[in-house]
Amino acid sequence: MITEILATGDEIRTGALVDTNSGYIAEKLEEAGIAVARHSCVGDDRDALISIFREMGGRADAVVATGGLGPTTDDLTAEAAAAAAGVDLEENARALAGVEAFFAARGRPVTASNRKQAFLPRGADMLDNPVGTAPGFAMQIGRCTFFFLPGVPPEMRRMLENHVLPRLRRLQGDVRQHCMVKTITTFGLTESVAGEKVAAVTREFPRVKLGLRARFPEIHVKLYLNGTDQPAMERLLDAAVSWTTAQLGKSVLSTEGASMPAVVGGLLRSQRATLAVAESCTGGRIANWLTDVSGSSDYFLLSAVTYANAMKTDLLGVSPRTLELHGAVHEETAREMAAGARRIAGADYAIATTGIAGPSGGSAEKPVGTVCIGLATPDKALGRRYCFPFNHRGMNKSMFAMTALNLLRRALTPEGN
Repeated sequence: MITEILATGDEIRTGALVDTNSGYIAEKLEEAGIAVARHSCVGDDRDALISIFREMGGRADAVVATGGLGPTTDDLTAEAAAAAAGVDLEENARALAGVEAFFAARGRPVTASNRKQAFLPRGADMLDNPVGTAPGFAMQIGRCTFFFLPGVPPEMRRMLENHVLPRLRRLQGDVRQHCMVKTITTFGLTESVAGEKVAAVTREFPRVKLGLRARFPEIHVKLYLNGTDQPAMERLLDAAVSWTTAQLGKSVLSTEGASMPAVVGGLLRSQRATLAVAESCTGGRIANWLTDVSGSSDYFLLSAVTYANAMKTDLLGVSPRTLELHGAVHEETAREMAAGARRIAGADYAIATTGIAGPSGGSAEKPVGTVCIGLATPDKALGRRYCFPFNHRGMNKSMFAMTALNLLRRALTPEGN
């Protein structure tokens, strides 16, 4: 089955808005064993929309399209789809009822522009939108079944799950093609080095496809396998994962695609341990990452962004003598910051960062990219210095934060991985 994805809208076409919908749809289709042949994008132009609908209708079996179903004059998808199929627009009673119910539940009247959303191509199958005003619809154009969904991501995702994936599975027929994906999360290797280490996986396991994705500062190694015999595929993919992790060694964080904050959180939870964080150069990035993980309140106690030296001494108890002798960016300063955060929070562990994110502020002794990280455990407190080659403030802050979490991860891992 030839399946394609279409994103519509001038914001997407011009780059003013990043198209996250297509990536999400592709990932979910691949997980369902539905290979995606092509991604396309077109702006809010009636003739261009009609043209691409007819073009895709002549070559694909199924298309998932997003955008252009709203109430404004530049929302042209339904009109263009009707023209491409050679049918008229007509008010759909079910669609209108859904729009009216949405506004009634919020005590607001239905405007003429919102009523426009209930006009669908004649013969189209309305797809209910439980979280928004714009109904989707499915229809045939040429040889192809089109699924038109709103561009608003939460609405699109709900409707993809509720309506599109079940219908696409039926279109596949009796022989179900499975697509299995394993994501191995790593930290500490560049994308090129990680790629070199695992390139031979496709020779060792010819049916397995390899992909690498940089999610700075993590590198995700993805293994794909397609087939119809699911148990046999699971055994083969498990073997490929084992081989791949052996090549990557201690850089592996997770074989289930978990991020560093999630991995660290899992270790803390499993050991019933708590954590405090003191940040200077990372400005709260570590705390933000940790609290992005659901359930982090089980182990995360305190975050202190002690940017000024006075806060390092007054709040964390860093010795003024340490700052006088070594300055803010030093292993001893970081060590005392971590020890202070652990003490005032009553936590089992604490990490601290102090460094030079740049692009200004560096020196010959402490260039941009220098970070000192403190770690306090129930047994000891230590400081470590690292220097990274980035002259970009955001990249340095992310690398500093990830390195601090990795130092903690290794302390929480029995074998010190």
